[in-house]
Amino acid sequence: MTVAISNPDFDLKKIAESGQCFRLNRTTQTDYLLVARSHVLRMKRTQDGVRLDCSREAFETIWKPYFDFDTDYAAIRASIDPGDAFLVEAGAFGAGIRILRQDPWETLVSFIISQRKNIPAIKKSVETLCRRYGEPICDGVFAFPTAERLAGLDLECLLDCSLGYRGKYVQAAARMAASGAVDLDAMRNMEDDALLEMLKTVPGVGEKVANCVMLFGYHRLARFPVDVWIERAFTREYPDGFPFERYKAVGGVLQQYIFYYARNGARAR
Repeated sequence: MTVAISNPDFDLKKIAESGQCFRLNRTTQTDYLLVARSHVLRMKRTQDGVRLDCSREAFETIWKPYFDFDTDYAAIRASIDPGDAFLVEAGAFGAGIRILRQDPWETLVSFIISQRKNIPAIKKSVETLCRRYGEPICDGVFAFPTAERLAGLDLECLLDCSLGYRGKYVQAAARMAASGAVDLDAMRNMEDDALLEMLKTVPGVGEKVANCVMLFGYHRLARFPVDVWIERAFTREYPDGFPFERYKAVGGVLQQYIFYYARNGARAR
């Protein structure tokens, strides 16, 4: 069974290249494979949109929430100050990106790994972790390894997944999550400031990584991670400061538009 989606605010290519998810990969020119928790979804880009290889029930219960289809991204772009030419351009260029509702544990580890790595290198390390220590799902596809599984590994096992200095941070995060020192599920109920501070108690998690986990793992759309691409855009386009207050409820969506445009758009060249 398949489900057809015709939505101009759902662009698989842009989402896969937006730096928020490392297990959404293109397998052919038109086909994509996504692994989320214990679920596998194959998708195909068509002339009319995207075809999802799943039942209607699975779409309604799993993938509709995961892809955040209840949020009106066109309305968010419409809220951009028309006098801000750069942000208008970034929003138009990034239209189709959605903030996925990912698993906090996977997001935490993935963004610890992401430090000082490019996207292909992050994906390679994450996939190695999954193949070696994740539970098999189907056809050579593996789930993201649990905190308990990673907590029981020697550091050398993690280093062998090309984690480098991040290996000790992944090990510490796994041990904290497995022991309950950080309860990632219970943290869903925390206010933003408390959640940020709790995430920063994990070794290797600073302001940027914590904000990434909040945005992509807890769907806190007000969070605005700042990396080198964002800093460059701010320096060039907002010498007097970015108007965070105007967009405080949806800053994370705009962050994705700016990030994608800075890396791929005309002003990046």
